[in-house]
Order: sequence, then structure tokens, then C-alpha cells
Amino acid sequence: MSFYSRYILPAFITCACGAKPIRYQRAKIVPRATGVVLELGFGAGLNLPYYDATKVSRVYALEPEEGMLALARKVARRAPLPVEILPERAEEISLAPASIDTVLVTYSLCTIPDAVSALTGARRVLKPGGKLLFCEHGLAPDEKVRRTQAGVEKWWKPIAGGCHLTRDIPALVRAGGFHIEDMESMYLPSTPRFAGYNYWGSARAG
Repeated sequence: MSFYSRYILPAFITCACGAKPIRYQRAKIVPRATGVVLELGFGAGLNLPYYDATKVSRVYALEPEEGMLALARKVARRAPLPVEILPERAEEISLAPASIDTVLVTYSLCTIPDAVSALTGARRVLKPGGKLLFCEHGLAPDEKVRRTQAGVEKWWKPIAGGCHLTRDIPALVRAGGFHIEDMESMYLPSTPRFAGYNYWGSARAG
């Protein structure tokens, strides 16, 4: 692992993903989690303040990146609810089938190498009637912005740890075997448009 990946990238991502507009987005979706939760791409635990501890019994916090794990373990120890770190890739979830009530993924589908496999695995571990909650940035609806996204992505990915700007989030969710129940989208304020088009909502196994 490079010096950048171990020491600089985690701080960069934590800062970027902790910006005020993104905090507002987290507050819209994370409190909807209930029961036993699997969070894909836990990172530095930026979702923890938004969980409703009266509705969530445990969080399985999946985080494969070595540079992030130290931060993840630190915040997990101080969490107001039980958090168990899973240092594994989202494409290879080790949890038992039908063991999770809610899968939560925020600002991670852009980076997971095989997002469809990760979502397929998430569907496998969900209990019947369980839900997927998502909040992600991705492909914009405007052609001019899409062209900018495509042009910027080639240098953005190495800087931002493999983050894609052009992923079609609703299409990925459906390809993972989910039916979207509700979804909203918009450009976030005070955010570059090429990285600021957000989708958030919930889905069930299709």
C-alpha cells in the first residue's frame, strides 16, 4: 500500500464526505435504518451520528481498505450502539444468508470495483422483507455535465481512491436484483456539478 493510500487518501475522503451538503443527505437516509444493519463502505464512520439507536440493534461495518480501518476501529469503540468491523470486500460478504434487516450504502457504490456483485451479495444477506437504503453521487441527467464527468473521471479516480463519476446508480441497484420503492435526486448545493448529482432512496429485493 502506498503512502498516499494509507495516510493521505483516508483523510481526503473523510473530509470530502463530511462536507455540509453531504451531512444533510446522510440525515435524510440513515435514520431510516432498523434492526441489524450491514453498512457497505463504513470508512471513518460518518454515518454513526445519524443512526437511531432506539431502532438499530447492531451495525456490521464493512470496510476493506487498510488505510481506513484504523479510523473505523477507533470510531467503532466510541459508538453509541454495537458496531462490528468486517475487514472484507463488499463483493465477498461473509455474513449468513437472511441475517440482516437493513443494508445501508452511502457514497460507496462509486468506489466498489464490482458494485453489482456487492449489491447481489447484499441481497443475499437480507432477510425476507429487508431493505436497501442508498445515498450516492453518480451520473448526471444533463448531457453537458455528463461530458464533464466523463472527461474528469480519468484523473479523478486515482486521486479519489477509485471513485467513479459516471455510474448510473438506479441502474446498478436494479442490476443487483432490487426494486426501487422510492428515490429522489438533485444536484447538491455548494458542490461541483460533476461530482454533485445525488440519488437517495430505498429498495427491496426484486
